Amino acid sequence: MTLAEVTARGWDAVDVVFVTGDAYVDHPSFAMALLGRVLEAEGFRVAILSQPDWHSCDPWRTFGRPRLCFAISAGNMDSMLNNYTAARKVRNDDAYSPGGQAGRRPDRATLAYCQRAREAYRGVPIIAGGVEASLRRLAHYDYWSDKVRRSILLDAKPDLLVFGMGERPLVEIVRRLAAGESLRQLRNIRGAAYRLGASETQGAREKADALDAVSPPSPLGLSPSLSDSVLLPSYESVSTDRAAFAKMTRIIHEETNPDSARRLVQFHGREAVVVNPPALPLDEQEIDRIYGLPFTRQPHPSYGRQRIPAFEVVKDSIQIMRGCFGGCAFCSITLHEGRVIQSRSQTSVLDEIHRIAQQPGFSGFISDLGGPTANMYRMGCTDPQRRAKCRRLSCLWPAICPRLATDHAPLLQLLEAARQQPGVRQALVASGIRMDLAIRCPAYIRDIARHHTGGLLKVAPEHCHAEVLRRMHKPGIDQFEAFTKQFHDESAAAGKRQFLVPYFIAGHPGCDLLAMIDLALYLKRHGLKPDKVQDFIPAPMDIATCMYHTGLDPMTGEPVYVARGARERRLQRALLQYFKPENYADVRAALEEAGRPDLIGDGHHCLIPSRPPRTAPRSATARTSRRGPDTPSAGYRPHRKTAKRRHY
Repeated sequence: MTLAEVTARGWDAVDVVFVTGDAYVDHPSFAMALLGRVLEAEGFRVAILSQPDWHSCDPWRTFGRPRLCFAISAGNMDSMLNNYTAARKVRNDDAYSPGGQAGRRPDRATLAYCQRAREAYRGVPIIAGGVEASLRRLAHYDYWSDKVRRSILLDAKPDLLVFGMGERPLVEIVRRLAAGESLRQLRNIRGAAYRLGASETQGAREKADALDAVSPPSPLGLSPSLSDSVLLPSYESVSTDRAAFAKMTRIIHEETNPDSARRLVQFHGREAVVVNPPALPLDEQEIDRIYGLPFTRQPHPSYGRQRIPAFEVVKDSIQIMRGCFGGCAFCSITLHEGRVIQSRSQTSVLDEIHRIAQQPGFSGFISDLGGPTANMYRMGCTDPQRRAKCRRLSCLWPAICPRLATDHAPLLQLLEAARQQPGVRQALVASGIRMDLAIRCPAYIRDIARHHTGGLLKVAPEHCHAEVLRRMHKPGIDQFEAFTKQFHDESAAAGKRQFLVPYFIAGHPGCDLLAMIDLALYLKRHGLKPDKVQDFIPAPMDIATCMYHTGLDPMTGEPVYVARGARERRLQRALLQYFKPENYADVRAALEEAGRPDLIGDGHHCLIPSRPPRTAPRSATARTSRRGPDTPSAGYRPHRKTAKRRHY
């Protein structure tokens, strides 16, 4: 990470400079550490340029000219999600920075980092990756500017873009660069995307505009290798036509199965973006090798005693698998990590537990044995031939696929072995549990309640209204109720008083005030008072984001209700916490506006009393009368002239 460390290793130059918007933590939960260790294991010299000052290109010259490439990522999160709230307000902290300090990465960090790399050393290949680049690889709706933006390939102009999990594509790129291949020769790599300049399209845009078929029967005139590509609606089309945007979204999501996905081509003016099929999933041997690399599991020593909040959460956690076949409409995990579950062997997981237990200061608690979803370990399709052709977006919705193996036995064996490891007092499960899978295995719920819950267990019913859940691609609320009963029964049988922490979302497409009032009444009936709630944030490329932008369900073409204004989004959020005095005015306004004044009063069925509680802030009581639905707020400030942020 420093020039002194490079010198101490005896390196006269580095092969790859990895630029990241996160603090450098040598832990497998941090992408720059995982990919850096993978490249190191392949024999390459890697330097980490963490959270550089982007106001000049000088930091990019810290390690000299990299021999092979710059590898650039905004970090573990999209920089706009990292910097702004759902209300488009500037965040006051950054979980991936030392001391939680905000302002250590720019907005749209991939663009700034690529530009500085180009300024620092002309001619050095630039490879962009990470969540930000991955989910913006094609034309996409950007919530913070409220418009459809071009592919990040055209704005940041990297030579190649790696999407999804980057181990295989990045290693292949670096190997082939080291072998002397040109960037054009690397365009056939799975999991990579690139742009074609106007001179390379050779008038193919006119041919593409004349084609009505989604998959053109004849070559586009780009090259023989692109003749079987799927043509997406152009950027000009999707930026002005919402139906075209919905069509684009549907095609993108249907072409995510690595076994059957086809190459995607999208024109932006006279240029084109080409997205190759996704990288193939890692097998057990490959993923075991990656997680067995010599991570120190510590932040870089230069941070001293400054705590990195995101590291504190995961420092004693273990990822046992990756991927998710849930296909929730509002979630980006399936697009990024893939739908195929990639599980580690039991031996690999137990070896990592042993290494953690040997570290000084280990408390005896493994904070999480999980992944994107805690209980999808070793699950998958039982019919390889059908899986190779399947274009279904979720194996669980609208019903669990009959060909899906849902056996929890391998996971139960792993959990039992983990809690018997020397030095381990308890191995917790803190990742969200998929309840519709769990209720198929009472033994799993029993073990979770008795051995792997630290008093609180996270679950995500998200809503109770059937129409909203349909738009979310989530199961009915009855699954939550069935799981809740089994979990509480098993906790009581074990002599433990434990609770579920249910997550709910406000403002999701398909949800209006009446649906949120139904949810508030459901919470009251069941004695639930959520302390933390989620505002729906339209992240790039998600199906729910398409609904938010277009008002259409891209999979069915049906119109969808969308709460767009800041005021209605605020009212919906307040209904999730109707019991808080500071929300009284907003809840009352929502009930009156929705025609439900019968829920205001002193009856047992009412949500709020007829008079505001004494502890309700006076400003909150008057807020709804002062601000109309179209009153603008400070909101998104792309240049931060008034954000009062520190600059680094």
